[in-house]
Amino acid sequence: MIPRTLIATTQIPGGDEMRLYRRGDDHMILLERDELMSTRMSGSEEALATMTADRLPRLAGSRWLIGGYGMGFTLRALLARLPKDARVTVAELVPAIVDWARGPMADLTAGCLDDPRVTVAIGDVAIPMEAGGWDAILLDVDNGPDALVRAGNQWLYEPGGLAMARAALRPGGVLTIWSAASNDRFTKTLRSARFEVEEQVVRARSNGKGPRHHLWFARPR
Repeated sequence: MIPRTLIATTQIPGGDEMRLYRRGDDHMILLERDELMSTRMSGSEEALATMTADRLPRLAGSRWLIGGYGMGFTLRALLARLPKDARVTVAELVPAIVDWARGPMADLTAGCLDDPRVTVAIGDVAIPMEAGGWDAILLDVDNGPDALVRAGNQWLYEPGGLAMARAALRPGGVLTIWSAASNDRFTKTLRSARFEVEEQVVRARSNGKGPRHHLWFARPR
């Protein structure tokens, strides 16, 4: 087996140390012993973008907010679908994630952060979210409603955070949330926050295999 090599480390704001590893052509980001993301598993992050695009009435001139860059799978899948007049803001709390995307993972990034349709906002996703006017808000923050990386992320999935997201959407807009697992309690919370909710199970790998991840598509009612 090819050994895993530590490439870089960073401190999460208000959290623990995050580590970037490489094994052959694969990269993975870990927190303690938990693998947060890997280049081997891109399918559900890509589905976060493509399945949301399928649910919007129009893509021309649309404005998108992505909470969490990760390894950029969602952003690249979205850019492949959007016209030239669409705009995407990517909010990333951990500056090193963007540095790694431009540095040791530049081949994977494929220039998506420099696309003229893209704005990168370093900091909490709440800042651009509160500005409003979004056709779609895609949240791939932490591990979903069961926060793993940073306890401060939990508010996004509670009534206050959902109320902010609801107010930030244009008419016909969609809030889509990625999670490593299903969560019936969170589904009830979404409905209590006056969203119509659709749920989908998606596979972690782009070939339709791997662990089952969960997506919520929520529309204000």
